[in-house]
Parts: sequence; C-alpha cells; structure tokens
Amino acid sequence: MNRIKLHDKYFVPYISKDEIMKAIDRVAEHLNNDFMDSTEIPIILCTMNGAIVFAGELLTKLKFNLIVSGIKVSSYEGINSSGNIKEVLGLNTDVEGRTVIIVEDIVDTGATIMKLCENLCNRKAKEVRICTLFVKSEVYSHDRKLDYVGMEVADKFIVGHGLDYDELGRNLPGIYILDEQNTQ
Repeated sequence: MNRIKLHDKYFVPYISKDEIMKAIDRVAEHLNNDFMDSTEIPIILCTMNGAIVFAGELLTKLKFNLIVSGIKVSSYEGINSSGNIKEVLGLNTDVEGRTVIIVEDIVDTGATIMKLCENLCNRKAKEVRICTLFVKSEVYSHDRKLDYVGMEVADKFIVGHGLDYDELGRNLPGIYILDEQNTQ
C-alpha cells in the first residue's frame, strides 16, 4: 500500500487487508456462536454503500440460516458528517417480530446507527443488534452497546474496504488515513 490521491486529498496506509480479514473472522466467529444453534433466522441488514464489502466477506463466513437485505442511509458530505440522517434507499424487508443485525462499515458518533435502530424498532423488530467493522470509540456518544465490533480506529478520516471520500476509494483492499501533510 502506497500513498494515494482521491479527488483533492492524499491518503496513506493505515490498516492492512490482513488485519481487516482477521477482524472479520473474529466478528464471524462471535455471530456464529450466537446464532449457530438458534431456530430463529435473523435478517442481516447491510447499510449501503459502505458496508457492502464488509457484509460480502462476512456473509461467506456465517454458518447459520439468514436473510439478507439492504438499506441506504447517509450523513456524510465530503469528509464531515452533516449530522442529518437521510434514508436514501428504503428497507423493503418486513422486520416485524424478527431479529435484525445491522451490518455497518464504521460507527463514529453513533447518530446514524441510533436513528436506524429507532427506525427498526418503530417497524416492530423483535431485537436489533449492531455489527460494525470499525468503531471510533473516542467519539461514540451513546449508551447502547455495539454487539459485534471488528476493530477500533482513531477519530481520523479513513477510506478503503468500503469506506469512501466522495464515492472514491471504496475498492481499496486496505484502509488509508488522511495524510496530514496533504501536499504533492
């Protein structure tokens, strides 16, 4: 992994693909332990577009019956969260009486994920669990526990493995962090 440029910003390597895959393996093991012997079939709700890469890799490691659905929510504009949560592509799966496992790429302040949990509870989901590849623990500001966490990251802007900067960088296999020097 070398320094890269996306739009007008430079990014440097931060987390390798190998480290990410080990985190995904840990999350999958935890989920398998929780649901392997369950008669319930949970709904895996992938938040798009960012969690598509994580969800795709995670799903291949899960050993229990499940249903996959997706929803597109957004709060980012450029490299900053707007604080305004938008449901861009709505949920088309009935969640009433079901356990829903939200699969998210990253949780920072938690505003987006809390809004989504509230939305699912309003739709009468039996239980909502949160599964995230990354969490920015130093800025996560809610009492609600994150059920499955791949790894903690610093409160810095990152791209790769599904995370983007104005739609670029999602396809990078590792994670890159904004280069503080940001010069050519």
